[in-house]
Amino acid sequence: MPDDSMTDIGPDKSLLLLDDDEPFLRRLAKAMEKRGFDVEMAGSVAAGSAIATARPPAYAVVDLRLEDGNGLDVVEILREKRPDARVVVLTGYGAIATAVAAVKIGATDYLSKPADAADITNALLATGDDLPPPPENPMSADRVRWEHIQRVYELCERNVSETARRLNMHRRTLQRILAKRSPR
Repeated sequence: MPDDSMTDIGPDKSLLLLDDDEPFLRRLAKAMEKRGFDVEMAGSVAAGSAIATARPPAYAVVDLRLEDGNGLDVVEILREKRPDARVVVLTGYGAIATAVAAVKIGATDYLSKPADAADITNALLATGDDLPPPPENPMSADRVRWEHIQRVYELCERNVSETARRLNMHRRTLQRILAKRSPR
């Protein structure tokens, strides 16, 4: 299937990518530049807010949880400065309440990490009430579970006992899960 997304972007191709995961941010920036966007990257709420205030982009992909705060603060600034901006919120936490909050303050769409450049582009360029097509290769339930466990493990500073307690899981069960490779 040919990629004609470059013709759908419009005259203003400015795109703000806000994420504190630097390797992910660089990969996504490269992929979005190949799709025709003029990318500007930020790794913190402070940097994202500065860009949104000084040069509000036509498009934005904003991570929800950042080391220095909440990405929804940047979405609010974008809504003030550029009401027509198309904003996609990304998060490793797929909570319905958060999705509702993101959409209420003006996000166009909401995607769980890991999302690929094609899913993000589809969400950014969806028009009107059209929903973007479902992802070609969605994560399996096992993969979603594994990603969640890994995220909690990292937030607990790789402390197995604390992670097991927070996940309401036996420590040994968690150790077995962490020892395995990630599911597809």
